Amino acid sequence: MNRIARLPVMAAVLCTALVLITGCNRLQARDQLNKGVEAFKTAHYEEAINHFQQAVQLDPSLPMARLYLATAYAQQVIPNLQTPENMKFANLAIQNFQYVLQKDPNDINALKGIASLYLNTQNFDKAKEYQNKVLAVDPNDASADYTVGVIDWTVAYKNALPVRQSLGLQDNGDAIKDKKACAALAEKNAPLIQEGLDYLQKAIQIKPNYDDAMAYMNLLYRRKADLECGDDDTRKADLAQADQWVQKAMAARKANEQKKNQETAAHGIVLDQK
Repeated sequence: MNRIARLPVMAAVLCTALVLITGCNRLQARDQLNKGVEAFKTAHYEEAINHFQQAVQLDPSLPMARLYLATAYAQQVIPNLQTPENMKFANLAIQNFQYVLQKDPNDINALKGIASLYLNTQNFDKAKEYQNKVLAVDPNDASADYTVGVIDWTVAYKNALPVRQSLGLQDNGDAIKDKKACAALAEKNAPLIQEGLDYLQKAIQIKPNYDDAMAYMNLLYRRKADLECGDDDTRKADLAQADQWVQKAMAARKANEQKKNQETAAHGIVLDQK
């Protein structure tokens, strides 16, 4: 009977101990998280990863630990490099961002992080997929629209370059006169170019002085000129549109610089008098 009576007491003691251990782990996890943030700020990414990993192990429910760990892995990724080590860091970053999305499918930072990683590892279809997920959460994210436009131009350029080279043409707007080659290229590039123009137009509607988006409007119209097979007037009209976007981009860039300089002057500049 005494033994049976002691069981609830032992259970209560064990429960209290578990609560104390859990509370201690959470405190240690937050300490590791803070140390990781400090290491991250000073660009000591390997050290930051170690602290964030410990934070996750100590308290898997800590909201920011996974996001910071994924971001630290992402900082190790070198754009456009397909080495095993680079892909390992990219995959680890994506896995941890995905863990964040399991808890909150609309976490904008995780969605943007994955989109950026796929872009940097040249997985363009997945990059566009995740940029569109960003836009589903925030339809006014001009940078997501811009990035889709950049991807479409990049793929269209990769498609066009070998065709032009095989025909002995430089990338200077000269017409592709081989109708068969032009038609084949149009089949690949026409949907990309139209999609890219649509996304860039939306980015500019959201952010009217978006000079980078205007610069890519120019580039996409030059790719569109490739596809006007035998229609020289339309090809020249595309190139004229491209030139207009160059002028708009330059004007917007100048206006943005002036605005930046005015804001700097308004806040004042403190000079070191030593």
